[in-house]
Amino acid sequence: MSLSDQTTFKSGFVSIIGKPNAGKSTLLNRILGRKLSIITPKAQTTRHRIFGIDQGEHHQVVYSDTPGLIRPKYRLHQRMMNYVGQAVEDADLMILLVAADETFPEEDLLRLSAKTQVPKILTLNKIDAVDQAKAFRRMQELAAQVDFVEAIPISALKGHNVDKLRQLVLQYLPEGPPYFDPEQISDRPERFFVGEMIREKLFLQLRQELPYSTEVVIDEFIEADETDPIVRISATIHVERQSQKGMIIGKKGSMLKRIGTQARKDIEAFLGQKVFLELYVKVSAGWKNKNAYLRGFGYE
Repeated sequence: MSLSDQTTFKSGFVSIIGKPNAGKSTLLNRILGRKLSIITPKAQTTRHRIFGIDQGEHHQVVYSDTPGLIRPKYRLHQRMMNYVGQAVEDADLMILLVAADETFPEEDLLRLSAKTQVPKILTLNKIDAVDQAKAFRRMQELAAQVDFVEAIPISALKGHNVDKLRQLVLQYLPEGPPYFDPEQISDRPERFFVGEMIREKLFLQLRQELPYSTEVVIDEFIEADETDPIVRISATIHVERQSQKGMIIGKKGSMLKRIGTQARKDIEAFLGQKVFLELYVKVSAGWKNKNAYLRGFGYE
């Protein structure tokens, strides 16, 4: 059944679950046909559960991009894994996403999968990165360990088989009403995605473990109007130590300027408007392990 052949209206919540760097955010962006979730080569880029809504004449599928499965070291990690647990509980269907070039066991994914009886689509991603024989062996290994209704190899990066995956999702979703406005692409406000775009540039520009000690808070978001055609945004980059603040600012402010320039370009493309972006850096000592900071940063 193709997406256009459907006559009844189908809707539901589909959670994309997998390890860090399995390609969950890339898959969500490919399904939606636009960049919603940030993507970097570093693991654990995604910290929140993000709804991306696939809208059609006869369907509304609410996909959840989720943090990669990890063993928590900080309270931040615990909050992230709570989001994954919520996504599993709420799901009408699960996409179990596994990287074809990954060789380590999928114990955490299998454990989560066993907690729910909803249909599961075993999805082997990054098949463009390995030879077909290796991908086939990987799929066979996983198929013997997990209960699933369908198994499909894809390349989220190249788009291979992604439309077929969307069709499989619709095949197993129930009939139901739309949950969101037909023009809505996510449950998150624009300022959330603005913060994520700034955080993406931190991950891309900063070395080693430094990006993991950063958090971005949008302090001010003034929309354009007739008197001022520019969106004015002020954001604070929170770090854990004074030395980290200096590294983010850089020599004569060079690093902070580079991060701001790159982020502003993405924000302007996202909003479709000119943007004036101000960035500040603040030390919030030990924020990853302090509940007050985490709540203030939106980790409920």
